[in-house]
Amino acid sequence: MSDSLITYQLDGAVALIGLNRPGKRNAINDVLVDELRTAVLHAHEEANVAILFGHGSNFCAGLDLAEALARATGKVQPSRKRRRHNWHEVFDQIARGPIPFVAALHGAVVGGGLELATAAHLRVCDDTAFFGLPEGQRGIFVGGGGTVRIQRVVGTTVMMDMMLTGRLLSPAEGLQEHVVRYVTPAGEALAKAKELANRIAQNTVETNWKIINVLPRINDMSHDDGLFVEQLNSAMARPPEVEQRLRDFVEGNAKPLQAPKV
Repeated sequence: MSDSLITYQLDGAVALIGLNRPGKRNAINDVLVDELRTAVLHAHEEANVAILFGHGSNFCAGLDLAEALARATGKVQPSRKRRRHNWHEVFDQIARGPIPFVAALHGAVVGGGLELATAAHLRVCDDTAFFGLPEGQRGIFVGGGGTVRIQRVVGTTVMMDMMLTGRLLSPAEGLQEHVVRYVTPAGEALAKAKELANRIAQNTVETNWKIINVLPRINDMSHDDGLFVEQLNSAMARPPEVEQRLRDFVEGNAKPLQAPKV
């Protein structure tokens, strides 16, 4: 396995980005964030969809607390000027970049790991996954965008419960609270994520971009502004590929929709 803290592989139109600190439960430190930024930008350029996953027995146990302690005790020299939080920058490149991200989750998905997972657009977990926000018990506060992303996914009351009490959510509870959309048997989350990513990659690049960038912004708008922006996007010029897709459907050449298996 690579000595890098992030692994990267291109599989067709799908980029596979792996957190690679299994001995530290893939805890996030500054070096990992820097390598993640490089991998994400690489995926933006050459892939149509990307998958986030963790090597070892956990997706991500959150912030590297040893690094946090060193920073809190002055052993890490702070920047002379205020800058945007590096997690915010990189996680936004995932959440609001040009391509969709699918997260394959297993084991610990806690703290910063949950913040990273919720930057992805679609999340799959297996039966070993558990979700938590232990910052309250550590005397700290979420800092990787959780107040925005996690709160919008699970709601304020659920997030407060998780932070105040340290409650961990099971896969079934994660599904109920919309943390994930799919749950698989142990060890199968990545395979399911690849299946979904390959399906998403069959969409046009333009459509995927609108879904992941326009939709969340409209969610932040008023009713009238949202409908206005929807109309603008619907009326935009379409590439020739769209015309062919519509023609295939009208002429009966498109793959028919199939009802989900019960």
